Amino acid sequence: MYKLAAMGDRNSIYGFISLGIDIYPTDDSLEAVKTIRKLDENDYAVIFITEALASQIQNEIQKYNDRPLPAIIPIPGISGNTGIGMQQVSNFVERAVGSDIVK
Repeated sequence: MYKLAAMGDRNSIYGFISLGIDIYPTDDSLEAVKTIRKLDENDYAVIFITEALASQIQNEIQKYNDRPLPAIIPIPGISGNTGIGMQQVSNFVERAVGSDIVK
């Protein structure tokens, strides 16, 4: 069975526990890369990651963009929305339909 995870600063992801989602609190980019690789090996289908942390490891996240699993989804943290998540959705839509219809 596939699992769900959330990564980022503790204050931003702590609420995911109540939804049954495993949390991996970190602000360190090297630890985040190791964690994503570990989650990939352990049947995680969706990894929510705070936009602040995602911006630090964009190269690693791009390695997973053409793979069906895990889906790495940037989410806003407590510091607010940086627009990374919306930009990623826009890029996926443009690749899928050939035009950016999100903006």
